[in-house]
Parts: sequence; structure tokens; C-alpha cells
Amino acid sequence: MQAKKFILKTDRNGFLIEQPQLPPNTSMEVIFLIQHNPKSIKAEKKPSAKIFRKGKITGDIVSSVVPPEDWNALQ
Repeated sequence: MQAKKFILKTDRNGFLIEQPQLPPNTSMEVIFLIQHNPKSIKAEKKPSAKIFRKGKITGDIVSSVVPPEDWNALQ
């Protein structure tokens, strides 16, 4: 068995723009991994406009809220 990687691109109707050259008289098993459009991924990662830039940090976000003597792991 031999593996070959092809990047296939389609037009807006889903038809192949360019077909790869394949070996003649061969049977193949094909698995398609659909790559997402980078523009749509960026759109999905945006927060809601209702909460965008509304957060505020008040106080220290690095140090512990509980004093170290109250931690069981340190004893």
C-alpha cells in the first residue's frame, strides 16, 4: 500500500478546480479531510458584541486569594 497526499480545491459550487493525476487501472480507498476556511474560523472565535471589551480586572490576578498557611498541600 502506498500513501499519496493531494490538496483538492473546489469552486463555489463544490466542483473540483483541478483534478490530480492518478495511476491507471488502480483501485483506491479515499478519505477526505475537509479544511475549514480560515475566515470562518476567525468569525467563530469572536466574543459576543454584548460582552466584548466590557471586562475589567480589579485587584491582583496572580497571587492566591487564600493565605499559604490555609493550604493543606504546603503542610
